[in-house]
Amino acid sequence: MEIPQRNLAMDLMRVTESAALASARWLGRGDKISGDGAAVDAMRLSFAAVPVEGRIVIGEGEKDEAPMLYNGETVGNGTGPMVDIAVDPVEGTSLLAFGRPNAISVVGMAPYDTMFNPGPSFYMQKLVVPQAARDVADLDAPVPENLEKIAKALGKDVEDLVVFVLDKPRHKPLIEAIRKAGARIQLHTDGDVAGALMAIDPDCEVDIMMGTGGTPEGVLAACAIRGLNGEMLTRLDPQSSEEREALHAAGIDMKKIRSVRDLIKSDDVFFAATGISGGTFLPGVRYTGSGATTDSLVIRGRTGTMRYVRSIHNLKKLQQFSAVNYS
Repeated sequence: MEIPQRNLAMDLMRVTESAALASARWLGRGDKISGDGAAVDAMRLSFAAVPVEGRIVIGEGEKDEAPMLYNGETVGNGTGPMVDIAVDPVEGTSLLAFGRPNAISVVGMAPYDTMFNPGPSFYMQKLVVPQAARDVADLDAPVPENLEKIAKALGKDVEDLVVFVLDKPRHKPLIEAIRKAGARIQLHTDGDVAGALMAIDPDCEVDIMMGTGGTPEGVLAACAIRGLNGEMLTRLDPQSSEEREALHAAGIDMKKIRSVRDLIKSDDVFFAATGISGGTFLPGVRYTGSGATTDSLVIRGRTGTMRYVRSIHNLKKLQQFSAVNYS
């Protein structure tokens, strides 16, 4: 037995809150570059207070493409454990730019060298289910068979299920198969981290996430899925000959099915997400005359604890000393 330990996910929440507050000023203004830049700046400054020696595994890109939060960058104040970190300051930059729902700021963290590094992979096939259905999901099973088994595990009929799918041309056959099987669908233009979180959240109407989305986003979402004992089955799914050739040159197995335990090899994970634009998952940032309110999801994997946190920020007072620009 041990006394309660520090929940580093609460420190990560301060990081995602700062990114959400900074980027939400750009909601619907049609400028995703400035919105993302504001979030990156705020997140990088806030990481300086986190008591870890962190290595960015999933970041904004290589150093020559991103000045901050790039893959391989060291973050944190260096006083705590060595950890792998995945970040997405704005998951859904287009959602933010056009004022659409479900843009979020996200950070995941795991012990050093336990987070899958996707290398040159941009896309992967994903199947995400909550804990109750983790033992029946099968990435290679026909859609009707998967839906039937998952529905039974959840104590539902197939007609009760809601499946999150990205509204992309590549998913036309998948969408037709889901409809033919009788399940319901939520189509989203972007935001497959949010989609994966919806599938494992017991309070959300989404039951399953299916389809091909971003590989970095998959690793990031895996931090939360592992923390809540859900399942994510994945296989790299390159969408161009250049991506396929790069994976082949890197010696990465494109046929291997990787579970959430392959993507994150430890239960000692931490995860935080803060809503930016609001929607079906997390409420967005609401500004007042003197401050703002944010809503966040916080997960500690070792205990399996999931928290929803509403924070009220006095921006006028905070801006008197904070290096982060919230205006």
